[in-house]
Amino acid sequence: MKYKILHTLLFAGLLAFLCCKQNDTISQQKAKNKFKKDLSEIRKDGKLKVLIAYSGTSYFLYRGEPMGFEYELLQRLADHLKLELEITISNNLDMLLKNLKQGKTDLVAYGLAITNERKKVASFTDYLYLTEQVLVQKKPANWREMTLDNIKESIVQNPLELIGDTVSVRKNSSYFERLINLSKEMGGKIIIDTLKGNLSTAEIIKMVVDEKIKYTISDKNLAEINASYFPILNTEVPVSFSQRIAWAVRPNSTELLAATNSWIREFRKKAEFNIIYNKYFKNKRRFKKRAKSVFYSLNTNEISKYDELFKIHSKAINWDWRLIASLIYQESNFKNEASSWSGAEGLMQMMPGTAKDLGVLDRLNPEENIRGGMKYLKQLYDAHSDISDSIQRLKFTFASYNCGFFHVKDAQQLAISNELNPKVWDDNVSQMILALTYPKNYNRKDIKSGYVHGVEPFNYVNEIFERYEHYIKFIKD
Repeated sequence: MKYKILHTLLFAGLLAFLCCKQNDTISQQKAKNKFKKDLSEIRKDGKLKVLIAYSGTSYFLYRGEPMGFEYELLQRLADHLKLELEITISNNLDMLLKNLKQGKTDLVAYGLAITNERKKVASFTDYLYLTEQVLVQKKPANWREMTLDNIKESIVQNPLELIGDTVSVRKNSSYFERLINLSKEMGGKIIIDTLKGNLSTAEIIKMVVDEKIKYTISDKNLAEINASYFPILNTEVPVSFSQRIAWAVRPNSTELLAATNSWIREFRKKAEFNIIYNKYFKNKRRFKKRAKSVFYSLNTNEISKYDELFKIHSKAINWDWRLIASLIYQESNFKNEASSWSGAEGLMQMMPGTAKDLGVLDRLNPEENIRGGMKYLKQLYDAHSDISDSIQRLKFTFASYNCGFFHVKDAQQLAISNELNPKVWDDNVSQMILALTYPKNYNRKDIKSGYVHGVEPFNYVNEIFERYEHYIKFIKD
């Protein structure tokens, strides 16, 4: 009898422990889901954290330059809000709103159709554009030899024809929701094949081309721009009414939502918005050219045709070759024939005197130019040996490469005079390089090299590192 009582007590204790544990887990989950960070808190951090998709329309790298519809709009929004833009690429599009809810990002900048289900977990901005969902299907292989009527007879012309057939989409996409509703509306079941969340819509469309799947659903603008490169696709069968496409914030981010909406409403009225939209969704010639390029990050792991030279010569100074690539893009946009009014030539824009000192005989020879440029960067890096922080030392090096070592030394001297840290570039010496634009500063007795157009080295350093961050995201080392 006593053993029975003991067992009962042990079981009751275990049950109580598990209930407490479960309650703790639920409480933690609720706390996690109630994450709050609005615009006032974001301004204190100085960064707008954005989750974005890596795709051929949202955000990608082409010929060394970050591009994309969402990316270009985000740059302008961040500037408007006077915030630094911090972009994270989503590895799973099905997790976008969950990551937002958990506080991993402030804004989801992806073309999301506003649906009732999604409105339960997120607040949506004013629409960016309107579109509708269409069926993406493949024409017969010999479609070019067929009449238009024969092509139409061989493919689906009405969503009713999908009853009993299979359509492949991501599970947490608006396309999945639409197929569920479409089945109910038509009174017949469409079989939904759910795909992984790490697949972009463009990749799924390509699966139709490759006959890995039979059908998919896509927003019309995405479907049409991809069909311009794959003319074997038919994207003419609508499966929805017009839908609003927007970005998302947490429901409690009311300040951020209001500020973003105000900007969207104003920007959407400008011609610049239409230019950007047409650039990514209407300009079929440009899309086809990009899609064929080896320097399109969705195709290959290359930045430029000089990548191998960057990799070889960056080893001499033990730097990430992608950082060197970013600097060279800043100098010449990877145009070997580039020359400046001052006489600088080649990929690294080398001056005649510098080339002579470095033993570079032909500045327009890419290998010689890069080898000489690396040697010069190493000299500048060594000259800043008193800078202990490696990133700050690189920034001093790049500034020196742009405007000259002694101008940077002057900026350091000015920093000391203004009680700033002469060994920190960010917000210290960088501000003094800007100050050397003005006579009251460059005419001082302790300033040796005089005037410098400070905004140039200031932007030069910032843009190299900003571009490098993009390269890290897209290009594997």
